[in-house]
Amino acid sequence: MHGLKDKVAIVTGASRGIGLGVAERLVAEGARVCVTARKPEALEEAVLALGGPDQAIGVAGNAADPEHRAEAVARTLEAFGSVDLLVNNTGINPAYGPLVELDLDAARKILDTNVVSALGWVQEVHRAWMAEHGGSIVNISSVAGTKPAPGISMYGASKATLISLTESLAVELGPEIRVNAVAPAVVKTRFASALYEGREEEVAAAYPLKRLGEPNDIGSVVAFLLSAEAGWLTGQTLVVDGGLTLTGGV
Repeated sequence: MHGLKDKVAIVTGASRGIGLGVAERLVAEGARVCVTARKPEALEEAVLALGGPDQAIGVAGNAADPEHRAEAVARTLEAFGSVDLLVNNTGINPAYGPLVELDLDAARKILDTNVVSALGWVQEVHRAWMAEHGGSIVNISSVAGTKPAPGISMYGASKATLISLTESLAVELGPEIRVNAVAPAVVKTRFASALYEGREEEVAAAYPLKRLGEPNDIGSVVAFLLSAEAGWLTGQTLVVDGGLTLTGGV
């Protein structure tokens, strides 16, 4: 895609799943990447899969930790010389059930990881590089953030907030920095396995395209939004769901 070659990206939560799928697509388009996640061993494997240290570095840590964010940005600048692109992919959903029974500490943890840390990453890359040089940001939301999602409502609320954050940042940071979001339905990852494991065909039957998503389905859309080909797109959320929401599903 035009405009990604020789760019440098940070992709959070990228040792596997959607994040790794995004990083793989960016590297395929000529970008270099810093991938982050909690576990160093998993990151080492991801870096090797992405082509080794000439193409990728890994920085382990908690996305909600300001020191980790600062370290990741500093090491990216040291290794590759810029931070042109940011993909906020880190997300958690440690609770299932009705909101009226939700432990409030769990609610705070969901919002801190899924929303506050995403803003923290934006602030960090803005201070370090994008304020002066510009850039492009994509936040990974969810179809659960576009309509009620019983059972995972707090996760959905956090992803709805991320969509709102995307729109506000797009207004505040334009024209030098574009900010968009992607809202996937169920993608076949370990994170989402509880939503389809053991009944994939049944779940996929609700999708007009009759299959669940793959990480590369999201990676290609994210790469487009980050690229110069999406140069007149900002503040938008692209739903990537195999048609699920057309049928009333989430």
